[in-house]
Amino acid sequence: MAQSYKTLKENFVSNLSGGSIEEINYITAVAPAALFLWSALQSRQRFFVDYGLTEYLADFLLNVGAILLATTLYSSAPIILNLLIISPALLLNLLPTQATRPKRSHKPDLAKRSKYASTDGEADKLDPLPVRPFITAYRAAMMIITCLAILAVDFKIFPRRFAKVETWGTSLMDLGVGSFVFSAGVVSARPVLKGRLAGRVTGLSSRLYSSAKHSLPLFALGLIRIYSVKGLELAEHVTEYGVHWNFYFTLAFLPPSIALIESLTAIMPSPALLSLLLGGIYQVFLETTRLKAFILTAPRTDLFSQNREGIFSYFGYLAIFLAGQDAGFFILPREPNRNRLLLRLAGASNRSQLLLRLAGASTIWVLLFHLSTSFSYGLNLRVSRRLANLPYILWVAAFNCTQITLFCLIETWSFPEVHRATNKAAEKDAANQATSKILRAFNINGLVIFLLANPLTGMVNMTLNTLTMSREGSMCVLLSYSILLTALAVVLDRCNISIKL
Repeated sequence: MAQSYKTLKENFVSNLSGGSIEEINYITAVAPAALFLWSALQSRQRFFVDYGLTEYLADFLLNVGAILLATTLYSSAPIILNLLIISPALLLNLLPTQATRPKRSHKPDLAKRSKYASTDGEADKLDPLPVRPFITAYRAAMMIITCLAILAVDFKIFPRRFAKVETWGTSLMDLGVGSFVFSAGVVSARPVLKGRLAGRVTGLSSRLYSSAKHSLPLFALGLIRIYSVKGLELAEHVTEYGVHWNFYFTLAFLPPSIALIESLTAIMPSPALLSLLLGGIYQVFLETTRLKAFILTAPRTDLFSQNREGIFSYFGYLAIFLAGQDAGFFILPREPNRNRLLLRLAGASNRSQLLLRLAGASTIWVLLFHLSTSFSYGLNLRVSRRLANLPYILWVAAFNCTQITLFCLIETWSFPEVHRATNKAAEKDAANQATSKILRAFNINGLVIFLLANPLTGMVNMTLNTLTMSREGSMCVLLSYSILLTALAVVLDRCNISIKL
């Protein structure tokens, strides 16, 4: 790659100031809007009961194509796109439910289910940690936006205000990085909850050993990332994480940190409080010492100073992970932690209590964010993804809790049979009917698809001059890329391949 072109690419993604949070909310609202239309088609018309080419195409256009349009052709008119998606969904919800479409028989599965139901009472016992279709949709939508953005950012059709900001400000891609970590925190609660339900007490050494098995592959990927960027002379944005540090290293250090922090649960059982404490202490150091000036302006004279952004922003990402884990602790269990206020407000319904908890958590995070950033009645702090400071932590937590609430509301309205099921078989069938196959595929192998998206992005950048491509050419490349990633995810899912790192 010519040096001059490399410099042009670096300049293309540098010194940006981002856009407004309001616009980001409109753009990201396309994901729940698309799910709302998918759910209306499924719950009212039984459109996706049996997947064929037509159903996969419709699923792709809704849950992948709509997001691609929101970040490119409709980037200046996201409200119109949302209305175009939501309007038919509302109309479908006014129509009577259609009779069930013919479905291919799966006699072996039914026979197997009947066998277990008749011989083993435990087979019909509801799982205390049920599959949550709305979490599948939330995580998959986040992964789709992330995978599309890492390539789209190299094209002019992707607005510069959506790309990562230099130091201060908010953007779609800044939110995406934090959401990736928050989402990982949500699902990290599942093994902890399983251990608690089984009555297992895991020692620190065992937790550290287990975390190392998750961290080593990510650390290796971080080293591969360094070699590929330096060796192939790909464009790099040094002020993002530093000279050598990259996002894989941030992800790699999270499991051992959480293994150590788990020892503090007896003192402070709420990960959200730990998140706020960590974020608050980090912000105090930024404001009262020379730490902020060091991160933003110090010369890069040694390995530590060369990677200062990645090293210190890690504390912010750890706080985001803890906030996500706290959400996972009350989202994933079937039986929420009951208290008298919730019982009075919600009666005996677990789903009503969950919605109240989600709405309450969203409200608290939003209020804390406004308190940290308001000039009139708050701390007057500015969001910085580069620092991963307290306002950034609160923004990411507020956004993700609100998004999860929207996805939960859509599922609750469209597929009430999911949370009303009285046995395991009925619940499994209802969850399958409420889950898009494409979203499920992206969720199951999300990290693997993200890893595949990175070399694909590199190949496109090495073979095409993305800066000079027309709108039509850019859309052709991005559409082909999104089809390829979706096909890979679906094939892995169809083959029952789930790769965990």
